[in-house]
Amino acid sequence: MFNDRKQAGVELAERLAEMEIKDPVVLALPRGGVPVAKEIASRLSAPLDLISVRKIGAPSQPELAIGAVVDGDPPIIVMNNEIVFEIGLLPGELDEIINAKTGELQERRKLYMGERQPLPLKDRTAIVVDDGIATGASLEAALAGLKHRQPARTILAVPVAPASSLRKFRPLVDDVVCLETPEPFHAVGLHYRIFQQVSDQEVISTLSEFNCRAD
Repeated sequence: MFNDRKQAGVELAERLAEMEIKDPVVLALPRGGVPVAKEIASRLSAPLDLISVRKIGAPSQPELAIGAVVDGDPPIIVMNNEIVFEIGLLPGELDEIINAKTGELQERRKLYMGERQPLPLKDRTAIVVDDGIATGASLEAALAGLKHRQPARTILAVPVAPASSLRKFRPLVDDVVCLETPEPFHAVGLHYRIFQQVSDQEVISTLSEFNCRAD
């Protein structure tokens, strides 16, 4: 049980500091991952950036994920081509959906980051951070998209997750750092004493502290 995201971030940061991490960039999934990632970036003297994801839902079944748009320069499209084929989505329809979701992603990033572009990751160590793993759908898309940015090494760092989820993610990254793997696992928030929603303003304020480290 963690008191809050700050404590979880501090503990994760200490674990990561024991590893030999070359040229790290900390990437937070907004919004819950940002307070955790802040502590890691501070401890490692690393730049902090976001890795945002927008799910692409089927037109007739928005809850059915047919892909995702992931932060990048330009944004990266991750598609489940098998599902796209099964539902008979025409190329024009798909392009329209992707363009809409890409626009949403870019607007969200502009809200949080202003005009700052995603940090280059080629030949660096990408540390992907969230406050925990529930379904892991957004995280899975983020990791798939991250490969296109060619980091030398990818580390997934989360305070808490079910062991079954970690087994799913291990092939997608080079290292996994997770502090707690409780069983049974019901919800991320149950493992924090304080788990209020992270506001847009908190994200903006946190990221502004790290602008000087963008280079």
